[in-house]
Amino acid sequence: MSTSIEAIVDSTDLSWQWDFYRGLHGHPELSGQEEWTAAQIVAQLAAYDATVIDHIGGHGIVAIFTNGDPKDSDATVLLRADIDALPVVETTGADYASKNGNMHACGHDMHATALLGLCAILDANRDKWRGTVIALFQPAEENGSGALAMLDDGLVGRIPRPDVFLAQHIIPGPAGTVFSKEGPTLAGSDSIEIIVHGRSAHGSMPHTAIDPTYVAAMIVVRLQGIVGREIPPSEFAVASVGTLEAGHSNNIIPGEARIVVNCRTYDESVRERLNAAIERVVRAECAASGVTAEPTIRYFAHTPITNNSAEVFARVRPEFDSVFGAGSQDAREWTASEDFTNIPRAYGDAGRDSSLYWFVGCTPVDQWEAAAAAGTLERTIPVNHSGEFLPDFSPTVRACTIAAASAVFAYVGTEGS
Repeated sequence: MSTSIEAIVDSTDLSWQWDFYRGLHGHPELSGQEEWTAAQIVAQLAAYDATVIDHIGGHGIVAIFTNGDPKDSDATVLLRADIDALPVVETTGADYASKNGNMHACGHDMHATALLGLCAILDANRDKWRGTVIALFQPAEENGSGALAMLDDGLVGRIPRPDVFLAQHIIPGPAGTVFSKEGPTLAGSDSIEIIVHGRSAHGSMPHTAIDPTYVAAMIVVRLQGIVGREIPPSEFAVASVGTLEAGHSNNIIPGEARIVVNCRTYDESVRERLNAAIERVVRAECAASGVTAEPTIRYFAHTPITNNSAEVFARVRPEFDSVFGAGSQDAREWTASEDFTNIPRAYGDAGRDSSLYWFVGCTPVDQWEAAAAAGTLERTIPVNHSGEFLPDFSPTVRACTIAAASAVFAYVGTEGS
């Protein structure tokens, strides 16, 4: 079946993808504000025979494609694309570049375009598959709230129960190359806000204060030692201070200091050890400086570890290898984080163990090869969230669309198709 996926894709009219992508790219909308984007997706979905439900958790959309009489043996597959953009000024110089101060700097416009391509393939090739496919367009991925918002709005009860959960993401790499792996793939992330409650005083009388700025500075220094001295070199953890705030005057010692730390791990036990160590350091430094009030510690913006199912990988990877040949390669762990995993986790252990998340390279091949030869990949290749990030459209959209079809047809494709 997999050897004919390209033929199935090529037999489907996907000529609209370029104009659709250009439209999304030129009109990016931030997390929770994707009204126009969602309207364009719904308008495209109207061309297909599917049950469409929109406004789930804000601007979330699902399109449910069912083919054949449902049977217990028929698979139900969910494939997700995110649709929101970032507050990044685009500097690519493309004639379709965004001019509104926001940007699809993480490729969500490509993800949505490819998923709609899969919808077109499913609709035009009903003799090639059987079962149920759920195309899910998720808002607000960038701030980590969109998947949970859709779940809180009753997603589980509004769609058939999926047997497998799929997602893909474009990254720097030779355009058209597909990267996949089993096991931990994206880091779990926590943000931690720490408020140190000191005692304010005039700058000329520091002995009458409990200086939270000094305490915060010591906390920041000590945090750097946790990963280097408490997490084994064979394991991965990051603790980065993104915010350090205290005071608004040149001659007043403030009463509070605020620290925000972002932590990432690939293992739940490492996450627990890291968070416990951070709390221990915070409380100890406060005690060492005579702080009388307990620090306020608040966890937020949690995203779970993306841990690919070995079983799903074993079923999908051969399809990628068959279609892409040398262009199907092993992925490496990526320290970025995603909220996609919240969706399969909503279905308990069965969902948790039934997902696959893969990557597709989007850098012009000649640009990538030149940078690789010069040893300048990390310095000269635009990365996600950069104002210069611009996928090489044709090979990237084709690879994303074919990869989506390959993975889905691995479960719903009929014999001999």
